[in-house]
Amino acid sequence: MARAKRTRRRYSVRNSPIHGRGVFALTQISKGTRIVEYKGELITDDEADRRYAHLHEHSPHTMLFSLENNLVIDATRRGNSARWINHSCAPNCQVEEEGTRIFIDARRDIRPEEELTYDYNLQLGERHTRAAKRAHACFCGTRRCRGTMLGERI
Repeated sequence: MARAKRTRRRYSVRNSPIHGRGVFALTQISKGTRIVEYKGELITDDEADRRYAHLHEHSPHTMLFSLENNLVIDATRRGNSARWINHSCAPNCQVEEEGTRIFIDARRDIRPEEELTYDYNLQLGERHTRAAKRAHACFCGTRRCRGTMLGERI
């Protein structure tokens, strides 16, 4: 009788020293490994604004991932553990966009118990003022921390 192959979970969600909840490696993850897909409901930018503009007017905390073509993945609806991956200015993961899908891949070897992070590189569509940078403060604590989750203006 053939045995079913058991896959070992690579990560778990728990409290994070960076912010709220985070995702942590349970095993060694090699550079280049595709770790998880960022899942959620696929909606338009206009629908995301309709749903959340007022709710998040004074809060940078959202579970929305902007894609090209004015689409957004709303991880508050049908989302998965990837929504809890925190920002870092010196991340160990990177985002790969493939059509209307987002994947989180290891950008370097990741040790067990290490928190998974990627650079949010947030864009506001307006000037990144000092107030905006403070409102989107980074708490990663890395040596190269830029103090904000906002990225360079594109």
